[in-house]
Amino acid sequence: MRSTICHASEFMEFAAYRGSCFVNMQQIDLEGERWMTLPLAEGLTLGVQTIHRRTEPSTGRWIPSLEDARDVVELVDRLGFDSIWVGDHLAFSIPLLDPVVQLSQAAVFSNRLKIGTAVFLQPLRHPGPTAKQIATLDLLSNGRFIFGLGVGGEFESDFSVAGVPIAERGSRLSESIEVMRKLWSGQRVSHSGRYFQFEDILMESSPAQHGGPPIWLGGRSDAALRRAAQMADGWMSYVVTPDMYRESLDKIEVEYDRSGRAIEQFVSAHLLFTRLDKDYETALSAAVKSLSIRYSMDFQRAAERYCALSTAEQIAQNLQEFYEAGVRYVILDLVGPYEERLDHLAACADEVLPLIGK
Repeated sequence: MRSTICHASEFMEFAAYRGSCFVNMQQIDLEGERWMTLPLAEGLTLGVQTIHRRTEPSTGRWIPSLEDARDVVELVDRLGFDSIWVGDHLAFSIPLLDPVVQLSQAAVFSNRLKIGTAVFLQPLRHPGPTAKQIATLDLLSNGRFIFGLGVGGEFESDFSVAGVPIAERGSRLSESIEVMRKLWSGQRVSHSGRYFQFEDILMESSPAQHGGPPIWLGGRSDAALRRAAQMADGWMSYVVTPDMYRESLDKIEVEYDRSGRAIEQFVSAHLLFTRLDKDYETALSAAVKSLSIRYSMDFQRAAERYCALSTAEQIAQNLQEFYEAGVRYVILDLVGPYEERLDHLAACADEVLPLIGK
């Protein structure tokens, strides 16, 4: 955890894409521009972040409730969303549980919802054990897993505790993806890379999804965008404006064309901090308080610029603007007090979704 409070602008300079959990809704037809070469979906898909995650630092030992987790997953399912996701940090400013264990739990509470990581900080780990874990999770969920990956880096404590040089995070992620896809192939494989080497290995229990689960990558640096275009099935952003998103997606499209890849569909996703309330000022106050605690920094300016705040009508307008920028999968990170998360989720479903569907 950081010992001092920094401004959110510093966070933006250093940020890749941090983890979360989110939910996918059935596609909603909206009017917007079509991209010429990058194979994006036609409609907008919505998501929500939450399972076990406190919104304030612990004041003692926090024991997550199995019943609370079940309530969240069942509500997400009942509201018609398509998937539920969790994030990943080894050392963070609020209590955050292991993502794979949480998703194993979520898969039991619903046999319909997709599950995923948004994002999993793979550079902190060896890809061999990760490949086995993810293959197991994909099998036990009957092929419902989506693997969101990121480089991390906003919190140096993650890398300190893992013993991984933070400067290697990008190259470690790229090589890890290569290794995991080899191990998921169901064939005997070898690898000789900068960080990982092995010969003639067969990893039994391949994922339910042929070749492994879809990989969505985070990050907004040029290197991250190239990696997404060349290696991923989708890209996730956060803390950007619609104009910033369009600029990044344009870069991905250029790199995708250069790569010569041909995939059926590329998922363009965005995590959107959202607070539904009676007016803008009330929503902003709740968002700033929640996010400043979560990230151990002053989030005032970032909340003003990057969050969807206020009434259902304004949030729907924000969603429309991101859709027109090329977003096809919005991850609603519903900010505010932990105790309000179920009511907040239900209110967003009741008030915002009908406006988007018009």
